[in-house]
Amino acid sequence: MNLSLPAPKLNANRTRHRGVAPAVALTMTLMTTACAVGPNYHAPDTHLQPFHSAAAVDMRQVTSTPPLDTWWEGFHDPELVRIEQRVLTQNLDLAAAIARVRQSRGAAEAATARLLPTLDFNPQASANRLSQEGLIGHVVRTIPSFHRDYRTYDVSGAASWEIDLFGGLRRGQEAARDEAEAAQMERVGERIMIAADAADAYFQIRGDQARLAVAEKQITVDAHLLELVRQRRTSGVSNERELAQAEALLQSARQTVPLLRIALEAQLNRLDVLMGVQPGTYAAELGTPSEIPAIPAIGGTNKPTDVLRRRPDILAAERRLAASNARIGAALGDYYPKLSLSGILGFQSINPQHLFTAPGFQAVGSGAIRWRIFDFGKIDAEVQQARGANTEALARYRLTVLHAAEDVENSFTTLVQTEQRSGELQTEVASLTRARDLSQQSFQAGVIPLTDVLDADRQLLDSQDQLALNRANAGRAAVSSFRALGGGWPT
Repeated sequence: MNLSLPAPKLNANRTRHRGVAPAVALTMTLMTTACAVGPNYHAPDTHLQPFHSAAAVDMRQVTSTPPLDTWWEGFHDPELVRIEQRVLTQNLDLAAAIARVRQSRGAAEAATARLLPTLDFNPQASANRLSQEGLIGHVVRTIPSFHRDYRTYDVSGAASWEIDLFGGLRRGQEAARDEAEAAQMERVGERIMIAADAADAYFQIRGDQARLAVAEKQITVDAHLLELVRQRRTSGVSNERELAQAEALLQSARQTVPLLRIALEAQLNRLDVLMGVQPGTYAAELGTPSEIPAIPAIGGTNKPTDVLRRRPDILAAERRLAASNARIGAALGDYYPKLSLSGILGFQSINPQHLFTAPGFQAVGSGAIRWRIFDFGKIDAEVQQARGANTEALARYRLTVLHAAEDVENSFTTLVQTEQRSGELQTEVASLTRARDLSQQSFQAGVIPLTDVLDADRQLLDSQDQLALNRANAGRAAVSSFRALGGGWPT
């Protein structure tokens, strides 16, 4: 009986030891795969009704529909395409946005690295001289083999790991990743804005050039009228009042030229800065006036879901909402204990020949638990702050969606109404052209004086000026429509 007693005891020990390993493995699995604290993110359910202005845009009498990715090619203007290519490769705001994306990606990588252990390798060699009057030196200086001077050699590595038991670090990683994605969407939004700004400046340049040509013709007509009135005044047919009126008309025509040249120069400089060069660099290239290009069709205008998918500001707002949700979990993680493991492995010796030997080997391992038991409500305040930021982010997301819908509706309405006005102005120009021609015929027949002919010319030129301005505004409205739909980047 005595000999048989140890056997069951040994079996029990083996059974107990066999159960330790699975327990340890299970514990490590739970530490690495446990659910993270805090609410899981669910994208907000957003619905938009069809745009009420889309029907009028779809009824426009145009056939070609350019892809939204490169909408500027739909205007079939080589100069505009060349400008867009320069802007998208040279713009400095876009370069800064790309740099911000790199910063946010770096922050996301750092947040991921915090989940993993760190290892520091720290070899050291030091020369020492021990004081004989110090506590240790005063005791050992009487030893015959004592030497004040000695050297130490230390080759070791230190590892540390904060185990993410409750997922607070993982929530921080989620937030950093969402912020990086938001920065990427903001870079895309910067690209869309820059492309639209360049096209907007280009249409204003062409419009100002067309208006300058009309103003020069107006000055010629008014100068001819003034000369005619002077001749009539000399012959006694006209009076001083008519001469003063003619001079005022000429001065009125001339004073419009400086204003147009100021506006033209401002847009040329604006376009050069958008292309990342000093103002005046490409002014000569755009100095030759050109026709304002025709406006293409705008496809997919009645699909709000496409706007939600393409608009970078909406996508960025949604990513920031996700990041704020993850930060709630990161704040809640401070309610729970944190487990840290650390260790040092290496060799230390005062003799380099004995450094990498068994007696010189040293090892230190430690584990620590940190738990904020009482902090005067600091964690509560941090959680409250995170929840408030999430509520704010949700409101900002919904507001961004509404502003996007507003942007689309306003752009569509402006485009339709401006094109309608262009049609009416073209009709007016055609009528005034016929009136001017009939006036010339009547003047040649001796029915009306030349002043009536010149007055008809002035009315025609004024209408042509309004038409040039309105056609440029229609082009700008089309650019605004493409921008509002999120056009200008491949999805």
